[in-house]
Amino acid sequence: QVQVVESGGGLVQAGGSLRLSCTASGRTLSNYAVAWFRQAPGKEREFVGFVRRTSSAYLIRTYYADSVKGRFTISRDNAGDTVYLQMNSLRAEDTAVYYCAATMARGSSAADAYDLWGRGTQVTVSS
Repeated sequence: QVQVVESGGGLVQAGGSLRLSCTASGRTLSNYAVAWFRQAPGKEREFVGFVRRTSSAYLIRTYYADSVKGRFTISRDNAGDTVYLQMNSLRAEDTAVYYCAATMARGSSAADAYDLWGRGTQVTVSS
């Protein structure tokens, strides 16, 4: 059974930056589309963005929710072992548990498209 694990959460001041990482234990994520979701207390799970492979090993495609577009960036290391969520210009409303999800199918903004889920990492933005 493949396990997806997020890391890198923590406390950051508004306007600051944080980078989250997503890995699959014992596996590479190179063949997966990988998405980030988040959920704040009392709120619905929210799509953040996803990255998918292309026909080229050197190119990827990304898609972002409007709420984070221009501030957050999803990237992948060269081997595809780790997917990152770089979060800049953080705001208090970005505070949430952030989840990584993966699928071998085409990426989507819909949570039910994903087979593998991490347990989440807490991001707290102060002031």
